[in-house]
Amino acid sequence: MGLMLFPADGDVTSPDVSWSYTGFNMFRTWLARVEGFTLAEMNGFGGAHTWSSISTTLAPLLDHPDNDGSLTPAHCAAMLPRLETIIDQLQHEDCDSVLQRRVDDTRQLVTVMKYCLDKDVELIFG
Repeated sequence: MGLMLFPADGDVTSPDVSWSYTGFNMFRTWLARVEGFTLAEMNGFGGAHTWSSISTTLAPLLDHPDNDGSLTPAHCAAMLPRLETIIDQLQHEDCDSVLQRRVDDTRQLVTVMKYCLDKDVELIFG
């Protein structure tokens, strides 16, 4: 069983990105670290720090239930520049296989978010 992020357009041929729940947690933990904080220290992940205490456009993704709800096209638009910057910064580095996987996952997520923007549909967590 896993998690899939996909456009709310009803088209089964639309792009999507999927992880196991453990894999998604590892992805979000990595993104948080890239953003300069530890996910496990945040409220909702075992810690006491509130989300208002950090400054990242990725907060809607990082602080989202695993398998319920959605992100709006506006959320996607706000997050895309930061995700693309992360890809740009890391794609030319010598990477181990784990880092390469995170960069590839980020690329897939960017593809899905761009599609959601183009179609003006929400990004569903399912």
